[in-house]
Amino acid sequence: MTNAADDGGAMTSRPEGTSRLEGLRDLAPEARREAVRHAAGLDQGDAALLAGESVLPVSLANGMIENVVGKFELPLGVAANFTVNGRDYLVPMAVEEPSVVAAASYMARIVRACGGFHTASTQPIMRAQIQVLGIADPHGARQRLLADRDALITMANARDTVLIGLGGGCKDIEVHVFEDTPVGAMVVLHLLVDVRDAMGANTVNSMAEAIAPRVAEVAGGSVRLRILSNLADRRLVRARAEVMPEALTTATLDGADVARGIVEACALAIIDPYRAATHNKGIMNGIDPVVVATGNDWRAIEAGAHAYAARDGRYTSLTRWEVSGTGTLVGTIELPMALGLVGGATKTHPAAGAALRLLGVTSATELGEVVAAVGLAQNMAALRALATEGIQKGHMALHARNIAILAGAEGAEIDRIAKAMAESGDVSVDGAKALMAEG
Repeated sequence: MTNAADDGGAMTSRPEGTSRLEGLRDLAPEARREAVRHAAGLDQGDAALLAGESVLPVSLANGMIENVVGKFELPLGVAANFTVNGRDYLVPMAVEEPSVVAAASYMARIVRACGGFHTASTQPIMRAQIQVLGIADPHGARQRLLADRDALITMANARDTVLIGLGGGCKDIEVHVFEDTPVGAMVVLHLLVDVRDAMGANTVNSMAEAIAPRVAEVAGGSVRLRILSNLADRRLVRARAEVMPEALTTATLDGADVARGIVEACALAIIDPYRAATHNKGIMNGIDPVVVATGNDWRAIEAGAHAYAARDGRYTSLTRWEVSGTGTLVGTIELPMALGLVGGATKTHPAAGAALRLLGVTSATELGEVVAAVGLAQNMAALRALATEGIQKGHMALHARNIAILAGAEGAEIDRIAKAMAESGDVSVDGAKALMAEG
């Protein structure tokens, strides 16, 4: 058992190797971090990195991007209770929005008691696109390029022998013809590259640039763009959760009614892009913080997810919620997940490395599957709230601490004012100031 005390002497304990930490939210940040450190088997060095104190010196930041003037910090939280494919995970989340970490942890707790999340992935295949213009016979050019497939793949793979040694590399090509565009007919060749544990942008871009001259020669045109696609529709992750209705029962609603409400709320996102945009944003509320915390490219994940949601020509929900024949609530999600464990900020940012060690994943595929499970949990939390008391009640209660700080509360007064506002239902700066004036 692992124990940690907060400032008031309260204790939290959990069996080693699980993600279930009783009383974590009641601890002070220092005690909470110590509990998480013990739970994940991290050393004090990683705990210091997770604390964020002088983790990223300006000298290091200056080497990461251009025109550096300083650093910008986000709160780093840990979502507990996640069980994915029978293994427990403590999930780091870097995010500024209240209720995100709490909602993910609470839904993970419900799903955990019902068997946890189940996930699967395709191979980590990324695309690079090579645009060819000025072609008199685009369909003939397509045939010529396909006939040259083996030579093109060999040339591409010569750019990254390390990747080949790891079992990755360019596996195939596709050739697409666009006969009528604003600049005339064009042919676009896609390299399909297994990037293993990398996000893959640099790899596929380098391969595309390397073979571009031969593509132009074979096609009989000129090459313009040579760039990856963030619609990684060959690098998909799927997650599923199945929840017994009794696990959803509230003080005022039967679990079967809550399950039906979740299904009905999801139905609007399936048919209506106005609702789907907000629905999917809520999913990304869970996904993006894990991507940011692990030093990955959250903009690429966002682009791929939203493009995938519109892949059939109409923007729709990334999740589906149904009630099975036995009455259980079944939720599923499928989306592209181009994440990496090597290269980029995952290696250069010390806190990102510590976050990955906290999470304990051993491959980019495993990371993607955990992230997808978090997205599904976040969606479940939002739909459950919408189907019961409404989205604002819980969110504003958690937002109350921010409001208290904005009103000028300090130290222990922050929690006192926040709690009083939540109980009164008046979560506002004016309400906070009135409570502070009362003493």
